[in-house]
Amino acid sequence: MPASYQPPMRKDEEKNRTHSQSAETNLKTETLTVRQVLDHKGHEMFSITPDETLRRAVEILRDKRIGALLVCDTEGALVGILSERDIVRKLADMPGQTLPQKVGDVMTSKVQTCEPSETLMQVLKTMNAGRFRHMPVMEGGALAGMITIGDVVNYRLVELEHEALQLKQLIVG
Repeated sequence: MPASYQPPMRKDEEKNRTHSQSAETNLKTETLTVRQVLDHKGHEMFSITPDETLRRAVEILRDKRIGALLVCDTEGALVGILSERDIVRKLADMPGQTLPQKVGDVMTSKVQTCEPSETLMQVLKTMNAGRFRHMPVMEGGALAGMITIGDVVNYRLVELEHEALQLKQLIVG
């Protein structure tokens, strides 16, 4: 043991002790909310009406480089969601006859939504249980955004990179 090492003594002050984990760091992921993700990524949403064709929906999905569209009525109320998976299923059922179909005939009408105050863990559990990757966010009965599994994963990765940088700076000084 080096001569400069002094083992901790009972009289040492508690405030000098450090902990690699704390309740705050362990619970941080549990308390991240949908609002934080939306504030970071933005509240932009893309929608289509139920009477438009799948051809138009596919064009929007391609042009916007997204995986799902909100389906809203003429007043802007959410009536469904149309995902790439919905379209692929229809393609398998009706090859060569899919694109002229109406969005309203193919969309998922029982839409699972969340609120901005919900935690990311709650949302991920719901998405995993329902086997879907896109979830509309509702606030006060109105659409507030769309959250995806990719958004959640990306947000967490950025956060982990930041934590790693902080640890590196702590070690290096």
